[in-house]
Amino acid sequence: MSAREETASAGKAGNTWLDKWTPEDAAFWAGGGSKRAWTTLTVTTANLMMAFIVWFLVSALVVRLPQIGFQFSASQLFWLAAMPGLAGGTLRLVHMFLTPMFGTRHVVSLSTLSLLIPLIGWFFAVQNPETPYWTLLLLAFLAGLGGGNFSSFMPSTSLFFPKRLQGTALAIQAGVGNFGVSVVQFVTPWIIGVGLLGGLAFMGEPQTMTMAGTERQVWLQNAPAVMIPFVAVFGITAWFLLKSVPIKANFRAQFDIFKTGHTWSMTSLYIMTFGGFSGLAATFPLLIREVYGGFEGAPDPLAWAFWGPLVGSASRVLAGPLSDRLGGARVTHWAGIGMVICALLVTLTVTPSSVDSFGLFVGAMLALFFFAGVGNASTFKQMPMLFEPRQAGGVIGFTAAIAAYGPFLFGMLFAGSFAVFGGAAPVFYGLTAFFAFNVALNWWLYARRGAAHPC
Repeated sequence: MSAREETASAGKAGNTWLDKWTPEDAAFWAGGGSKRAWTTLTVTTANLMMAFIVWFLVSALVVRLPQIGFQFSASQLFWLAAMPGLAGGTLRLVHMFLTPMFGTRHVVSLSTLSLLIPLIGWFFAVQNPETPYWTLLLLAFLAGLGGGNFSSFMPSTSLFFPKRLQGTALAIQAGVGNFGVSVVQFVTPWIIGVGLLGGLAFMGEPQTMTMAGTERQVWLQNAPAVMIPFVAVFGITAWFLLKSVPIKANFRAQFDIFKTGHTWSMTSLYIMTFGGFSGLAATFPLLIREVYGGFEGAPDPLAWAFWGPLVGSASRVLAGPLSDRLGGARVTHWAGIGMVICALLVTLTVTPSSVDSFGLFVGAMLALFFFAGVGNASTFKQMPMLFEPRQAGGVIGFTAAIAAYGPFLFGMLFAGSFAVFGGAAPVFYGLTAFFAFNVALNWWLYARRGAAHPC
């Protein structure tokens, strides 16, 4: 069934489904379509940012757990940081089918409200250092509910905008949504240092944190607690303000995206860009701790970790309009080359003899985040150019699902690398090779002069 036939056959269902949606029609777009599309983008993006905050909450908490009395090994900590990625990728494989089946309104609002489950769980768990490790693993997995949302939110947005604006719209949504990673890693260090609501009893007792031989009182439960009202308000707002585009497809019909090789090539490219971004964002704090934490005057991981996701998110927003103007494949090509060079630079800084090389390490990592963010935007410009609207949404959802395993994969890679080789260099050598392969793949299929499918 074509997109036009799907639209024609989809009737209005209560207050959820719109009667019609034709964004490529200039008169329709100017007569109210544009306003609804941008409103939808705003509401959905706010909810997506909360999803990323919950998804990466564990990365901000895990580096503090040993400091308040939890007795875990480095391998156990990397596993905790990796679990949201395992869940996020798996749940995205479900989310990629949801929007054409249930519509934007139901999917965005209800999936956002589901984030209250891990937030409340972590609020109680971190208050007791005797909390079993399996409980924390389960809560880390549930934090992956936030990671799953991306693969239904982004395909939904692609349906609301004409092709000429999809690069910009998707870059704004994903980029601002990705800011959630920086928000949770930036807010956590200072919000845990104060007793919220005047230290009322229901907010829990403080913990004693030991850091560099100094003890102080902290409220680690504040990190999830402060997000709970935002999640509740944004989820309810989505229920009342959002509508659903009348493009429907059942579960089986959506499998047609796997009949073309473009689905698989774009998946590999998105693993390079978003898989790299999300994997490094989730492990950056622990990487700083493991590589530089043993030196005198060692840096505080959370004082630096939020910069990487911040840079990557900002570059993703800025690269959207650039991709609309220059073409997604060309921008992906140069972003990939930048990632290759930066990954090689990082290998020079992860076996340090002192803390003096920390500045070069951070600089190379931030540059790697920058190019990953640019590539995140440009690949999302490529997909709508290669597929019709409903299929493009499905491909966006699928590629995002596979790339969302980045935090899990990177957590396992670093855990194994430290256990076997005593450092992180082998991981970055492997990344260099993978990035180079994807640069060649994108150039041959999409970016070179005379490519069969320029996009």
